[in-house]
Amino acid sequence: MDTARSQSPLDRFLFQAQHALETVFGNPPATRPNPAGDTAEVELRPDERRHAAGLMRINHVGEICAQALYVGQAAVARDPATRAHLMEAAQEETDHLAWCADRLRELDDRPSLFNPLWYAGSYAIGVAAGLRGDGWNLGFVVETERQVEAHLEDHLQTLPEADLRSREILRKMKEDEARHADNAEMAGARVLPQPIPSVMALASKVMKTVAYRI
Repeated sequence: MDTARSQSPLDRFLFQAQHALETVFGNPPATRPNPAGDTAEVELRPDERRHAAGLMRINHVGEICAQALYVGQAAVARDPATRAHLMEAAQEETDHLAWCADRLRELDDRPSLFNPLWYAGSYAIGVAAGLRGDGWNLGFVVETERQVEAHLEDHLQTLPEADLRSREILRKMKEDEARHADNAEMAGARVLPQPIPSVMALASKVMKTVAYRI
């Protein structure tokens, strides 16, 4: 039996609300060890610390958005296999969220003040994408993950050289994002037509600019 479909509307609403609150205001635990592991912490200059924290805040926001996107898409996915694929990816994004939150604390900084807004907007986009059908749903996953993979590579290039702990986290995240995109392609993702990828890239640029500072 498809458990998600057998739930009452109230059950689904309560699950969605609980997930949103835990993601935005809670501290969801990781199910995998932090990739930074025993990597030594190195003293950073104040400007390096601020820059590293800004980048990790962007990535933390990215994981807030990923959670909302995938849960929103899964809520309206028609095929149980597609729904399972989305929720599996969401679980790995929870690990990323926890790792980024840990690193922000180590850098004596905080998440974005706009996280509730980022979550709400991304959830709405996820639902809208999911309503187009499972092929488009998975296509949205592919495009999202490819864009995230690209900005993680950019962050790896611009992180302070001495910040080895952040670097190890971002490397593992980039590996996971590439796998999520590959899996979605193999599951039957459709290629998103323009201007959708360009609009997604523009929205991501706005988010990164704001989240770096606030």
